[in-house]
Amino acid sequence: MKNHPNQYDWVSITLHWVTAIAVIGLFAAGLWMVDLNYYSQWYKPVPHWHKSVGLLLAFATIFRLLWRSFKGHPEIKGAGWEITSAKLAHSALYLLMFSLFISGYLISTADGRSIDVFNWFSVPALGELFENQADIAGEVHYYLSLSLIALVVIHAIAALKHHFINKDNTLTKMLGVKEK
Repeated sequence: MKNHPNQYDWVSITLHWVTAIAVIGLFAAGLWMVDLNYYSQWYKPVPHWHKSVGLLLAFATIFRLLWRSFKGHPEIKGAGWEITSAKLAHSALYLLMFSLFISGYLISTADGRSIDVFNWFSVPALGELFENQADIAGEVHYYLSLSLIALVVIHAIAALKHHFINKDNTLTKMLGVKEK
């Protein structure tokens, strides 16, 4: 069963908003945790939560792409340049997220330790694959996260523009509001 031409299914909607909350939360936590010192009560739990949520988001994103490939998605509305921009932006969002997942993994596993996901299971480490892996991956991770947040802001502004200026269903179909 495919998504309706003007509406997303509840799984797609849920995955979208969980992803949005997780990305924003991970960004905020990431900025906060890099300034924590060893004596802070948050020094160990926040990175643990950041890694755990990041890995769960990676799995959810893989599921989301598989779901999308089976269910399809509603038609993108707008001028030709808007449709092209939307497709490029969505591709860039996924590319940035997967690049963040990989760079985060490289930071966390450079010392050879696996990543415990909320102490439910562990993702094994490959160890240091190249010299200064944690530092290099950390720099890449930082700049990718800034790029992702910038694109998320543009994505949100575009959705609001479609809702308030174009008066189309771009935003409402992702909110689960049925078209009249």
